Amino acid sequence: MITAQNVFIGFGKAAKTLAGALANRGESVIMIEASDKMYGGTCINVACIPTKTLLTSSQNNRLGDAQENYFNAIMNKNDVTGTLRYSNLHKLSDQATVTVLNGWAEFEAPKQLKVTYQNGKTDQISGDRIFINTGSTPIIPEITGLKDSIFMQTSETLMDQKRLPQKLVIIGGGYIGLEFASIYANFGSQVTIIDANDQFMPRDERELAVAVQRDLAAKGVQFELKAQVTKVVDQVGAARIEFERAGQAQQITADTILVATGRKANIAHLGLKNAGIATNQRGIIVDDHLRTNVKNIWAMGDVRGGAQFTYLSLDDYRIVLDQLVGDGKRTVLEQELVPHVVFLNTPIATIGINEEQAQKEQIAYKVGKLATKAVPKAHVLGNTTGYLKVLVSPETHEILGATLYCIDAQELINVVSLAMHQHLHYEVLRDQIYAHPTMTEAFNDLFATIK
Repeated sequence: MITAQNVFIGFGKAAKTLAGALANRGESVIMIEASDKMYGGTCINVACIPTKTLLTSSQNNRLGDAQENYFNAIMNKNDVTGTLRYSNLHKLSDQATVTVLNGWAEFEAPKQLKVTYQNGKTDQISGDRIFINTGSTPIIPEITGLKDSIFMQTSETLMDQKRLPQKLVIIGGGYIGLEFASIYANFGSQVTIIDANDQFMPRDERELAVAVQRDLAAKGVQFELKAQVTKVVDQVGAARIEFERAGQAQQITADTILVATGRKANIAHLGLKNAGIATNQRGIIVDDHLRTNVKNIWAMGDVRGGAQFTYLSLDDYRIVLDQLVGDGKRTVLEQELVPHVVFLNTPIATIGINEEQAQKEQIAYKVGKLATKAVPKAHVLGNTTGYLKVLVSPETHEILGATLYCIDAQELINVVSLAMHQHLHYEVLRDQIYAHPTMTEAFNDLFATIK
C-alpha cells in the first residue's frame, strides 16, 4: 500500500497547481496520470495550446507548398506542447514530497485506489484527501458508420495527423468546430460545417453571428445548417457523409471528418460507484466548494460538469486550497462572470450580457460601439475586421457586458472583466491613459460613444 496525505487522479490544471501548493507546504502528494502524453492536462496537450499554436502558424501560411506548411506547423505544435508538458512534469516530480505515477486509477473504496500500469502490474493507493481532475473527452454521436470510419477524427486526434485534409467536413458548429474551420481553411483545406441548429452561433446575438459567418465564408468555409447527419459510408480515399435538411436527403464526400459535437466528463473507468461518489449526466456532482458527497474527496475542472475552461479549472484550485489552508469563503459562485473567447482569424471575446439579452430581460442599458477600422493599431496589425461593443448601466455606470470581435480581443476582454469585477464606472476605462499604439487605447473612443 502506497499512502500520502494528498492523492490526485489526473494531471490537469487544478490538480497540478494544487499539488504544487501542498507540496510546497511539506505535505506528501501522489499524482496519478494515465498517459505520459497528458502531463499538464487537456489544455496544454490536446486543446488550447496546440490549437492556438496551429492557428498562429496558419495565419502565417502565405507562400510555399500547403502540405509542407501544414507538416511544419504540426511539428512546431508538437515541440511547443512537448516543452510545456515536461516542464509541468518536472515542476512536480522534482519536489521531494511528490510521487508521479503513470497508470489508470480506479476506486476500490472511498479512500482506496487501485493503479494499473501499462505492464499490467498494480499498486494499492490510499490518501487522506483525494482530488479528481481527469478532464473531459470528445463526444462521438450515435451516427451509423461514424465510429468505425477510418476518416473520422476528434479535436484531439486530428492535430496528430501530418497530412493536410483536402476536404474537411466538421460535424458540429460550436466554438470548437469554428476554431478548427478557421485553422484548416487558412492552411488550404476545403471546409464544410454541418450543424443541426436552426441558427448559426445560437448562443450569441445575431449581429455577431452574421458577421462571423460572413467572414468565415469569405475564407471559403461552407455551411450546412439545420442539417442532421444520418450516415457515414467509407469509400476508396474518402467517406460519404449523408445528411437530411428540410426533409431532403443530401450527401457530401470528404477525406477527413472532424467530430466537434462537444465533450463529456472523463469518468467512465474511475470506479466511482465503489467509493459511493454521486454523479449525473454532466459529471461528478459537487457543492459550491467542489466537495463531492464523500468526505475529503473533491472534483475539479471539466470532470465536475461545469463550463470547460482552463481558467475555471485554475480557479477551482483556489477554491479548494482556500478550504484547506484559508477561511473557506471562496465558492464556484464567483465563476459566474467570466470571459468567453473563440480563437478565429479575428477572435471573438464576450462577457456579461449582450444587447439582445438586455432587451429580452428588459434591463436598462446604454450602448457604445466602435468599428475596428477606427483603431490605429488594427491597421498596424493588418486586421481591421469587426467591431467593439459594450453595454453599461445608465444608473450605476458599471459595465453590463461586452462583445469584442476584433484582433487582440482575447487580451482586451480581460481589462473589461477586471473592470466589471471591481465595479468600476465605465468612465474609468474611457478616461484612462493607454500606451500608443495599442488595441487597448480603443477603450478611449469606444466608451466615449456612450451618450
